[in-house]
Amino acid sequence: MKKRTFRLPTQTAAIAAGTVAGIVGGFVKLGWENVLPPRTPDRDKVNPPMTLLHQIGVPNKILDSTYTYSDHKILWPSLAVHFAFSTGFGVFYELAARHIPALKAGHGIPFGLAVFGVFHHGLLPALGTVPRAKDQPVEEHLSEALGHAIWMWSINELADQLLAAKTKA
Repeated sequence: MKKRTFRLPTQTAAIAAGTVAGIVGGFVKLGWENVLPPRTPDRDKVNPPMTLLHQIGVPNKILDSTYTYSDHKILWPSLAVHFAFSTGFGVFYELAARHIPALKAGHGIPFGLAVFGVFHHGLLPALGTVPRAKDQPVEEHLSEALGHAIWMWSINELADQLLAAKTKA
């Protein structure tokens, strides 16, 4: 008797792979920022995700919400933005690459660098969330550029592995 396998539609599989890879990519980016912190401790007292939430009017009651782990108070709204961004881009990348395969060139690294440029040199400074690119220290540019490259590389590689595993059978 022939074994039946369930295959997800391509779009559904891309969404699933992008979601899982985006979450893992979020952890990769957090780990990277512990090795090469992008901001000085003074500038990181209120990080860009928290600044953005404040700018769009999220109440302080929510912004100040924490959970405690190992005696550390963690601001969960900042992590929510971080993982929503990473997961959203993981899904977008996988869906867009179905129509524009060139996005996968360089294992996603050029795409990650483009995201860095658009957000850290364009959108976030334009919104006043972070200083203008020329006013940011070189350490911040280096950390963010390399961080976005390794972030998208990890999303690309994991999603490719997940999709390959789904199509084998």
